[in-house]
Amino acid sequence: RWFTHFYVVSVLWNGFLLILLFRAEFLGGSLPSWIQHVHRALGRESQSEDTGNERFSALLVLLLLWLHSCRRLAECFWTSVFSNGVIHIVQYGFGLAYYVAVGSTVLCQVPANVRRGKELSMQISWYHIVGVVMYIWASHHQHRCLVILANLRKSKSGKVVSLSHSVPFGDWFEGVSCPHYFAELLIYVSLAVTLGFHNVTWWCVVMYVLFNQALAAVLCHEFYQKNFSSYPKHRKAFIPFV
Repeated sequence: RWFTHFYVVSVLWNGFLLILLFRAEFLGGSLPSWIQHVHRALGRESQSEDTGNERFSALLVLLLLWLHSCRRLAECFWTSVFSNGVIHIVQYGFGLAYYVAVGSTVLCQVPANVRRGKELSMQISWYHIVGVVMYIWASHHQHRCLVILANLRKSKSGKVVSLSHSVPFGDWFEGVSCPHYFAELLIYVSLAVTLGFHNVTWWCVVMYVLFNQALAAVLCHEFYQKNFSSYPKHRKAFIPFV
């Protein structure tokens, strides 16, 4: 339930960044001076010149990231049924910082001197379409898996009747113990695709998500195996068939 705080921060911060980038892209002008200082600190201005596709890719990824945070926040409020578990203060502080940093990372992929470019329709490339379709597909399955987990603690009428753990079945749970973590990884991969495959910075973010979600999935998988003697032996922890 503490992740609700992370998504509140993400919705507010990434929404703010999205507005800044939208205004710079469609109303002309430059990004705020403090963003330009960050760009210079990271050596962004020494990179290749500004392209319409690069700016549009960052705008689209920031929009998808914001929508992802909005959906997850809504699920925390109205879908998930949380136990009384706690979170370590270090993990809590890191989580807050992460959701601020990840949106800032996207914004730093945009050249600091954003100007009006080609018309929006001329900036759409095939990898944008592939990335968005993959994003929608992974988000759909993540939501379905979270609904399955929540329903384990609810009666048929939707009333919460238990906070204990049970074995989930259905959708991607038939192949892995933590498909919602696997879907999270796919969502971040879809954003890398949307950026055009070649963005090394975002692939570093993807690698972080991979190791972070894999660790959580393995711990969860071991919990299931330890506490449920009849737990399906064919299920993998995180990635199907791996």
